[in-house]
Amino acid sequence: MRTLALVSLLVSSAACARDAVPKPAAAPSYLYVWAGDSAKATSDFLAVINSDPTSPQYGAVVTTLPTGELGANPHHTEAAMPANGHLLANGFSAGRTYLFDVTAPTSPKLLTAFGDRSGFSHPHTYIRLANGNVLATFQYAADSNAAAPTHDHDGAKPGPSDSAPVAVHTTGGLVEMDERGTVVRAASASDPAIRDRYIYPYSVLALAPINRAISTTTDMDEKNTKSTAEWIQLWRLSDLTLLKSIALTAGPRGDEHRFTGEPFLLPDGKSVYIHTFNCGLYLVRNIESGTPTTSFVKGFAGKGCGVPLLIGHYWIQTVPETFSVVSLDISDPEHPREVSSVSIGKDEYPHWLAADPTNTRLVLNSGGSTGNRLFIVNFDKETGALAIDRRFRDVNDTLPGLKMSARRWPNGWTGTVWPHGSVFSR
Repeated sequence: MRTLALVSLLVSSAACARDAVPKPAAAPSYLYVWAGDSAKATSDFLAVINSDPTSPQYGAVVTTLPTGELGANPHHTEAAMPANGHLLANGFSAGRTYLFDVTAPTSPKLLTAFGDRSGFSHPHTYIRLANGNVLATFQYAADSNAAAPTHDHDGAKPGPSDSAPVAVHTTGGLVEMDERGTVVRAASASDPAIRDRYIYPYSVLALAPINRAISTTTDMDEKNTKSTAEWIQLWRLSDLTLLKSIALTAGPRGDEHRFTGEPFLLPDGKSVYIHTFNCGLYLVRNIESGTPTTSFVKGFAGKGCGVPLLIGHYWIQTVPETFSVVSLDISDPEHPREVSSVSIGKDEYPHWLAADPTNTRLVLNSGGSTGNRLFIVNFDKETGALAIDRRFRDVNDTLPGLKMSARRWPNGWTGTVWPHGSVFSR
């Protein structure tokens, strides 16, 4: 009995000692914001912002990393921080790709920058593939390599349009490459079945289990009246063979199908939602077959609907017309149901969204709007509820969000920036 009691005591003591070992603290949270001077007078830069709600410096701009180039029009980054801490971003008007190293979160580095690849120019979207490569959309053929204006279809209130003559761009394509730009394969989005042949790949989704990819087609240059904007394209992922181009059909308003944007794989693992910048939401079924089907399932107010998110069975959409972000329960994909909405103020036009690794906090910006603030929105994964984090704000400011206008930045420069791609650290 004494032996048994002793063993029990030792086991109990060991368990207590194990429980007494402090758990490692969660890694500090940072936001990386890709931005450019609105006046194009100083270098574009990547800003590092403290996004750790437990920190006394919550919301402080920690540092900035200038690229040494100005007026490139900082635009999309990757939507989530890659596992290796190397973040791709485009300077759209310059047709440039930048690769940042943020493995030391408060001391980012610019690893490399590059331009045209495999005869294509103006990269827009980058996604990481399971094989370690990057699949990127390039909007134009390199022979039409005139810089696109900063005024684009991707947002309700972008910056002022360029006064340069309009270039008639020719069709772009998809490029598979490593993160430093070494090309593996590439293919044109040109399709003889499309009469006008002006196709400008915007975003792309890889569906590796069925060896497919889906791309969308919105031209960033809204001055280009030749652009075709209602198409999605289906590819064989393994060799980038274009299999089919499909035109979305109009919704009740008549133009919801225009300017196809971001595709997301639904929880069933085989269907896809695609939003449009004309505020339509479309469901794509039977992708693995030779005859995919598309259907209009939802329209939002106005035009200029920006970057959406899919978290679990909730679709989260920016709606500039109502100055709001809307959450939909899409458990029934054919009948999405609104469950929450949050307004960010009538001088803000919500555009970019990205989630933190827990999917409970979203970064939201409205770069180029009158208000021009950067927000954090709290998200309840169980209910779909949205709420502005009012603690994420400038010191001595009563309004939530960080001002991006007339701000003094850590590099000693004071001015207004237009933020776009904004990503949480891992």
